[in-house]
Amino acid sequence: MSLVSSTALLQTARANKYAIGAFNVHTLEMLQAVVEAAEEAQSPLIIQSTVGTVKHLGADYIAAAATVAANRSSVPIALHLDHCSDFSVIMSCIRAGYTSLMIDASHSPFEDNVAITRKVVEAANAIGINVEAELGKVGGVEDDIVVSERDALLADPDECAEFVERTGVHTLAPAIGTAHGIYKGEPNIDFDRIATIASKVSVPLVLHGGSGIPDEQVKRAVSLGMAKMNVATELRIIFSDAIKQVFAENPDENDPRKYMVPAKQALRSAVLAKMELCGCAGRARDFR
Repeated sequence: MSLVSSTALLQTARANKYAIGAFNVHTLEMLQAVVEAAEEAQSPLIIQSTVGTVKHLGADYIAAAATVAANRSSVPIALHLDHCSDFSVIMSCIRAGYTSLMIDASHSPFEDNVAITRKVVEAANAIGINVEAELGKVGGVEDDIVVSERDALLADPDECAEFVERTGVHTLAPAIGTAHGIYKGEPNIDFDRIATIASKVSVPLVLHGGSGIPDEQVKRAVSLGMAKMNVATELRIIFSDAIKQVFAENPDENDPRKYMVPAKQALRSAVLAKMELCGCAGRARDFR
C-alpha cells in the first residue's frame, strides 16, 4: 500500500488505548529493519527522520525508500519529519512525499507557537497530512536542539486545550517529564498531567523521549492517552553496537554487508519488542 497520513493511525490508536511506535532511522538498513519488524508484528508503523538526517540523505531519497517499503508492505506506514522549526525544510519534505511532520515552535512564546503551528497546519490540511506540535519543552538533545533540565517546562493542561483549539493541530506532544536521549536515572514522568491533558484534548498525544523508559511506565503512559511513542537514541546505540561487535571479532572486515546484516537483525529485534510494549503489534488489522 502507499504511504499514509498518520492522523487516522493515531486516532485509532488513541481510541483503542495503544500507541504506535515511531522510529527514527538514519540509513537504508535502519529503515528496512523497522519495516521488516512491522511486517512481522503486523503493526502500523511511523518511520521518522530528523532534520539532520534529511540534510544528510535528502528528503527525496528518504521518501523514495519509504515509498518502496510501503508499496511492498501489508501494513500501513507513515513517514514523519521529526522536530523541525524550519518552514523551508517542512515544505521540501511535503513536496518529497512525507505524510506527517512536526513543527517545533515550543521554544517560542505561546502566541508565536500558536501562529507558527497554525500556518503549518493550514498548508498540511490542503494535502491531508498530519501535523504534530510540542507544548512545553522536552528536555535533552534532539539533533541540534538542546533543552537543559532547568529549562524543560511541563505543559499546562489548559494551555494544551487552547493550543489545539486555536491551531487545529492533529497530534500534540506535551512535555510531561520525559527527555530526549538516554536517561541518567529514573524518568520523572507526571502521569497525572498526562491524564488531565488527555481529558481536555481530543487529539492523540505523543510521548517523546521513548528511549529507555521502563516498560511499566510506558504502559501506564499509553493507558492514559499517549498514542505515539518516539524512539531514536536507543535504536542508534543498538545498531552501532552490533557493528562494533563485528569489528571487535574481525577488525579486518571490509564488506559492509557483513556488518550491516547483524546491525539490521539487532535493530529489528529491538523494534519488535517496542511494538509489543506499545500494544501496536497485531493492530494492522484495524486498518483493513
